[in-house]
Amino acid sequence: MSRKSIVVDGFNHGPQPIPAASRVGNLLMTGGVHGLDPTTGKIPDDVVEQARLTFLQLGRILEAGQASFDDIVRMTFYVKTPEARAAINSEWSAAFPDPASRPARHTLVYEHLAPNVLLQCDAMAVIGRV
Repeated sequence: MSRKSIVVDGFNHGPQPIPAASRVGNLLMTGGVHGLDPTTGKIPDDVVEQARLTFLQLGRILEAGQASFDDIVRMTFYVKTPEARAAINSEWSAAFPDPASRPARHTLVYEHLAPNVLLQCDAMAVIGRV
């Protein structure tokens, strides 16, 4: 099987040569997904807006890789402060409304995010599982 880089207009890792995600067979893994506004190319200062845009960008990346939120089996969030969890939880509940069918999740406080990035995530999806 060959690996395919997933690239999405309106999302990038700055000057780094990193795709939004990579897919091999039915496995898709994202890189760090953050709240970059696809229209302005900027990251807002507000954690609630960053959480909303992070999930928006994640959805766009999944779609480009022929996946959906239903295919996600694990996510990790990196936050500058624990208070960001409330903003994540709101978007999380909207993306995964069924408590009996949510991916595994881990949230870590990580101080080394870019200066204006308050949160980011990565995700692993298994596409077309039975």
